[in-house]
Amino acid sequence: MGFEVLLKGNNMIRLLGGLAVALKISLISVCISLIMGTVFGSLMNDRHPLIKKILRAYLEIVRIMPQLVLLFIAYFGTTKALGVNISAEAASIIVFSFWGSAEMADLVRGALSGIPPAQYESSLALGLTYHQTLVYIIIPQIIRRMLPLSINLITRMIKTTSLIMMIGIVEVLKVGQQIIEANRKNYPNAAFGIYFTVFVLYFAVCWPISMLSRYLERKWEA
Repeated sequence: MGFEVLLKGNNMIRLLGGLAVALKISLISVCISLIMGTVFGSLMNDRHPLIKKILRAYLEIVRIMPQLVLLFIAYFGTTKALGVNISAEAASIIVFSFWGSAEMADLVRGALSGIPPAQYESSLALGLTYHQTLVYIIIPQIIRRMLPLSINLITRMIKTTSLIMMIGIVEVLKVGQQIIEANRKNYPNAAFGIYFTVFVLYFAVCWPISMLSRYLERKWEA
């Protein structure tokens, strides 16, 4: 079945190292996306029409454009068109943060728009300031609505990092391909064992996160 190739040399350690590269890029991108997405999502509910149109256009561009094309534009396009040399990891973080921020912004926008205006008015009528209304009334509701969806976004970002191999980053899938090519003669069935192991590694990372999202949804719906 090809699993024996994992016991040869340090192949399994190499796969885990490739997974660590993918997770590092994912973690950095997620942190940036959470911060920038919260800011952009708040601005999407701004009454200024120009700001709303710009952010809406940004969101639609991200939704229409495949992540792989964005990676090629960020890594290869900037070098050719602008003469700016950036590393493959930096390009990946830029693209995934650009994509994740837009998705996060839409979640924040939806959560904020779901808060009835009467809650703001009632809080102010009770003597709370606008800041206190946000801290004690609005933000707790937003977090409760957004957290499960945000966790799902994190798992999507982790899985989509498999695309970074296309711009030369040696992550877990790229390492797997290298191991298969190096052992093609002695282990002709290595592809199945390697790719199944990559699947298990991604599953081991994403499944607990997905279960956390479902647990929170059930807990808060009860």
